[in-house]
Amino acid sequence: MTVSRRTLRTFDNKSGRNVFYRAAIHPITAPMTAQLIEKLARARSIAIYDPVGHFADLAAMHDLSGWTIEGVYVQRLEEVGQDRAGYRARPLTEFAASTASTVLIADFDGEKLLSRLGPYRPMSAQAESFDALRLAPDWLTNRNRYLDPLNFVSDFLFFRDAEGFHTSISTINYWHGHGARETKLWCRLFGADGAVLADWEQKLPAGPCGITLDSAEVRQRFGIGEFTGSLFVHVIGSAAHDTLKYAVDIYDDTGATTTATHDSNPWAADFYAGLPAPAAGQRVDLWVQNCYPTPIPAGATQIRPMGELNFTGVGPEIPPYGTAAIDVGAAFPGFAWPGQFEIRADKYFCRPRYEIHTADGRRSTAHANVERSDLKAAPDLPEATRLLGKGFILTGPLLPVAEWSSIVLPTPMATWQSEIALTLRAYDSDGALVSETALGLRARNAQTAIEIDGILPPGKALAGGYGHLELGYDFAAGTQGDGWLHAIFRFARRDTGRSAETSFGSHLFNVPAVWRNEPNSYLGKPPGLSTRLYLRLPDRPGRTMCHLSFPTSGQWRDHSETDLILYSGGGIEIARRRIEIPCSGSRLIDAATTFEKAELKAAAGGGYVLIRDTTCRLFGYHIFLGAGGGFALDHMFGF
Repeated sequence: MTVSRRTLRTFDNKSGRNVFYRAAIHPITAPMTAQLIEKLARARSIAIYDPVGHFADLAAMHDLSGWTIEGVYVQRLEEVGQDRAGYRARPLTEFAASTASTVLIADFDGEKLLSRLGPYRPMSAQAESFDALRLAPDWLTNRNRYLDPLNFVSDFLFFRDAEGFHTSISTINYWHGHGARETKLWCRLFGADGAVLADWEQKLPAGPCGITLDSAEVRQRFGIGEFTGSLFVHVIGSAAHDTLKYAVDIYDDTGATTTATHDSNPWAADFYAGLPAPAAGQRVDLWVQNCYPTPIPAGATQIRPMGELNFTGVGPEIPPYGTAAIDVGAAFPGFAWPGQFEIRADKYFCRPRYEIHTADGRRSTAHANVERSDLKAAPDLPEATRLLGKGFILTGPLLPVAEWSSIVLPTPMATWQSEIALTLRAYDSDGALVSETALGLRARNAQTAIEIDGILPPGKALAGGYGHLELGYDFAAGTQGDGWLHAIFRFARRDTGRSAETSFGSHLFNVPAVWRNEPNSYLGKPPGLSTRLYLRLPDRPGRTMCHLSFPTSGQWRDHSETDLILYSGGGIEIARRRIEIPCSGSRLIDAATTFEKAELKAAAGGGYVLIRDTTCRLFGYHIFLGAGGGFALDHMFGF
């Protein structure tokens, strides 16, 4: 039985999260799944009761060709006749007549589900269920509901300690603020070949403590050699948030290389985009982490230049839980920046990272984004935009122009888009509009990079020397939109040439009206009109900064009321500073000038800054300047 991985349900915007997917890829349950598959392969025949579709999900992840399947039965009559992993779904009313030797209940709480069948239960058959795949009760946050999303707050984190580079994972116990107690992390480190290198459990102190997982410390603690792989982290005892959010810093001992990126998004998707082609003298590696207990076939990772017709399979076979770097330029030697690739992943991996290598040995890391195949043009979006003023905004920093150069590369991020027209606005730090540039109607394969130096008014000084950028739709040019607007923002230091980049999507900001699910809220229903952002404070020589902007899709308050709250690693508040950001303005925050030396010293060892505002939603980017000239930047996460 060969079933396409594309049929696997992970996450979609209509039905939401399929928690079974997260439960099925868990490293602890992998051997249990293998044992169940082998056991059922010995059965004479199997009748499968598939009440919610989990059998088809299992078949998309595992080879079940050894099973002799008599039939697949469904409870909902409207699903009769549908395809279930290559079998025509039959009505449950025929279940009792099955002559199979074994019944598989493709769900948890199997005995309860069987008891509800009454006379429709095949009494002569031996029964199995997915209860054989359960984690033990002490792994669960909610023991009364196995497939509760809070039971599977987990992710496969990129983790490397090799070639002189280290990795630091930083986050906060944000579950504590929602009533979580006795929270702990269970961690398993996989090498590039998928072999288990280390297991450990880490209890979190009570309170909003900082969390740091450092590759150098892990390597020393377990006495292991160099590695590049995945760190699987499962949060036990969470609350409210069912997603693990974190920042990833990759650095060397000299501070010459320091780079940052975001969490990986734990839901495998069909497509990703925003993968830049290499510029002259560069190599771009796509890091693919296999989050399944089954291999990714060679060539299953497929890429194509944006807007072209055919995909090309690249990369080797990647073993279960293994990690591989794929040189994306090797398959397209004549394709270069500002060109960009699309990735067809067919749900073989979660949102990947890419690493840019320069000829002088510098590296920078960023992540691709999910390219939506379920979207289409929203005919009501132009009118909603007119009612609001600017509508959807993709905001990025405009770093001090005397020190940094900036480039924006729009990225088509939905498969339906054939062309798009955008407007790029630049604001100074006080919120004054200093330039507005219509980029014109451009085809999918004709997106070009915009150098910000070329759109700023010559000779005009920006208030503060910096500001922020806003990319939005230009409906006057005849375009269509869907709200899923993305771009790559690339920055370079003028003195050293060190660069960093990030990509993100658009939102509605700071308006009380709601269009579909926007303005998005970090927790709860829209509109999201508050801010809670995390700024990590790396414990190594360098300069920690962040860029905060106050964008508005229409009209909102004149100034923010933003608190910068310094916490110790143990979650104790040390100091608090209040700043005001003008509407459409921004602020560049330097931790060293915002807080006293003694205060920052007290925060050493996992401390962080919480950026809190109850009056508006800000957008932020964290920045770190390494002591040896390194430069890291990426968008901050909120919770």
